[in-house]
Amino acid sequence: MPIITLTTDFGLKDHFAGAVKGAIYSEMADAKIVDISHNVSPFHITEAAYIIQNAYRNFPKGTIHIIGIDSEQNAENKHIAVKVEGHYFVCANNGIMSMITRTIVPEELVEINIHDRIKTNFTELDVFVQVACHIARGGTLGVIGKPIKEIKAITGIMPVINSDQKQIIGNVIYVDNYGNVITNITRRLFDDVGKGRNFIIQARRAHFKKIHERYSDAINFNIEKAKREEDGKKIALFNSSGYLELAIYKSNPSTVGSASTLFGLDYRDSVSITFE
Repeated sequence: MPIITLTTDFGLKDHFAGAVKGAIYSEMADAKIVDISHNVSPFHITEAAYIIQNAYRNFPKGTIHIIGIDSEQNAENKHIAVKVEGHYFVCANNGIMSMITRTIVPEELVEINIHDRIKTNFTELDVFVQVACHIARGGTLGVIGKPIKEIKAITGIMPVINSDQKQIIGNVIYVDNYGNVITNITRRLFDDVGKGRNFIIQARRAHFKKIHERYSDAINFNIEKAKREEDGKKIALFNSSGYLELAIYKSNPSTVGSASTLFGLDYRDSVSITFE
């Protein structure tokens, strides 16, 4: 039985996440359901895309991923089912899949067309559950949708490189639970443009001239602990997903602060790298 994952902005206070799980179990009593996250910021497509993009490859092929973000169907917000690298995604065609498929061509892409058979005002509970369970039973995408060629794109999420190849201008695309700030600048882009040159990263009140491999690399463990500079130590690194991240060592947004609060950075804010 394939795994069905859930990524939504439902939160944990309301009944929505539980209701969706109940609907899946009612369709398939032996279903395997995994919560990726229900704490995506409301209607935050880029945040959801970053989360699912960095989670789905850890699941076995054949896994079905329901993404419940800005999913209400209307004339400009159709529903799609997409097969990518052996994984299935069921979501709205609101740009969320464009980040996931930025460098990957979908194996199959359909616009869901079963709405006339289902009365609903709760898309994820009714339409998405029906589609996911159909796929889990071995059903094909052609039965629940018509083939389409393009996915709606999210605009403004790609970094810009200036004409003389001396600067990358990116943006904050995600702030994690620790208040660490993730940008849309990848290690690959940094290496391709930088070519080993010295650089300075500038992000509002913060600047960096070195990129670490790990958070703890910023700490000199040869110095006696009582004399080390640890609290509030600012760090730039490429995270496990390959994106440039700006962080505070062992930050806590509710006590000592975080990169987001201390640097004054939030979603869409500019981060630049200038090379010598």
